[in-house]
Amino acid sequence: MKILILAAMDKELDLLLNLLDNPDLSVLEERIVEGKMGKHHVVIAKCGIGKVNAALNAYKLIERFHPDIILNSGVAGGAGIPIGSLLVADKVAYHDVWCGPGTIYGQADGMPEFLIPDKKVLSILSNHASHDSIVTGLICSGDKFISNADEIAFIKSKFPDVKAVDMESAAIAQVAMSEEIPFAIVRVVSDTPGEGENISQYKDFWTNAPVKTFNLIKDLLTNLE
Repeated sequence: MKILILAAMDKELDLLLNLLDNPDLSVLEERIVEGKMGKHHVVIAKCGIGKVNAALNAYKLIERFHPDIILNSGVAGGAGIPIGSLLVADKVAYHDVWCGPGTIYGQADGMPEFLIPDKKVLSILSNHASHDSIVTGLICSGDKFISNADEIAFIKSKFPDVKAVDMESAAIAQVAMSEEIPFAIVRVVSDTPGEGENISQYKDFWTNAPVKTFNLIKDLLTNLE
């Protein structure tokens, strides 16, 4: 199986490289690395920060590599779950999209209200993941780093069950669904907007980045047929 793993930033991509067997670093300057992870052919690539970067590069990489499944891994801001939690999205939405009267807040034009990850992958993560800090739930994406209590309160007013916020997941999910490719989102909570100084939390998180949390991806691929 050919699997495309997307990360928004160099820091995230570099953590994921440790999971590959015999990575081909010849195209590392493109921030694209191919290698093996068990029996799978894996492409790890940087998609960039924000919805447009994520969507544009996800589509380019789909056209180039023709993956069987897309995984998005990286960090997210927690919305009521603690730093270090592993969040597996069971649905994704936009927190900054509204197409006007008669439409549902958070729903992109032509797409369902919630973008739903692959059920097979969710089942594998539930049954085989060896981590005790996994949370499943809704991730909301938008083109802004969420940094204060008012912003997170507004998002919760629209999506009361939101577990985390980020800037890429929904865009990647929309492209994957449009191209009829199964996808899954796995994020590590790096900060908690509205609780203390979350920008400092975010910086401190990367100082001692918990590489072991990214092994959840390896757990998944080990059990993915």
